[in-house]
Amino acid sequence: MTNQFGPGGDRLDPSLSVIMSERRRLINLAYRLLGSLADAEDVVQETYARWYAMSRQRQEAVESPGAWLTTVASRICLDLLGSARARRERYVGEWIPEPLPEPAEWIDGGPGGAAADPADRVTLDESVSMAFLVVLDSMTPAERVAFVLHDVFRYSFTEVAEIVGRTPAACRQLASSARRRIRDSQAPATSAARRAGIVRDFKQAWEAKDIDALIGLLAPDATAAGDGGGLVGAEPRPVRGAEQIARFFADRASAVPGVTLLECTVNGQPGLVARQDGVIVSVMAFDVAGDRITHIWAVLNPDKLRPWATG
Repeated sequence: MTNQFGPGGDRLDPSLSVIMSERRRLINLAYRLLGSLADAEDVVQETYARWYAMSRQRQEAVESPGAWLTTVASRICLDLLGSARARRERYVGEWIPEPLPEPAEWIDGGPGGAAADPADRVTLDESVSMAFLVVLDSMTPAERVAFVLHDVFRYSFTEVAEIVGRTPAACRQLASSARRRIRDSQAPATSAARRAGIVRDFKQAWEAKDIDALIGLLAPDATAAGDGGGLVGAEPRPVRGAEQIARFFADRASAVPGVTLLECTVNGQPGLVARQDGVIVSVMAFDVAGDRITHIWAVLNPDKLRPWATG
């Protein structure tokens, strides 16, 4: 897996500008570890709070502030992942990672009208596709951290061991186990253009309520899951099978008037957004194998649609 991130081993001047320049890398790391931009932002904020809680003397004693920030952020993520199961048990319905738009589509105008900080934007590559994040979410916390740090961010197993609190050999085993999960879940590669065409065909068939066309685009054992976060009207359980999914989407098209479907990029892959009265109410990500859709993930939870919000 190619990657533009790597450990910052050089000694850094612990000035404000240099420390804050690590923010984007930390956001990218925390999002991949947690699957939630909101949680990633909280982790980075807590990481900086711990840095500035130290005295100037202690800060200057840190050989590599970048490595220190990465270690702290990773350990906070590890703790959060450890408690995630209990939080997910209380979550109403399916839990799906928070979808991200293309950087060019990020909103300008956050709370108080402030422009979105470019440093907060997550770099989109294959390591943040929805299918990839869903597999990451099935791993143990230690597997996920070891794999992301080593295979995605290219930290050595010695460095990973210091962060995770295990031996380098144990971290190597964790990453190997995670790698097998990824490999077992991967479908044969489909070109980006073909993926986009299949999603476009799905959109047109959905708009036409053409059940036969929808069935033809879906793998026989396809699954569709929705994350409404307890939203009234959201489907609480995954829908399985091509015909059942086709009928579900056709029924939704009839039941919810005034919805406009738009093609977009979701976590670096072709997807769709549903807009009603000018507001994005759902973001859909797709996994494609060959010429068939194998998975659909629809996020309706308003909290997870924050990066997609319009003014």
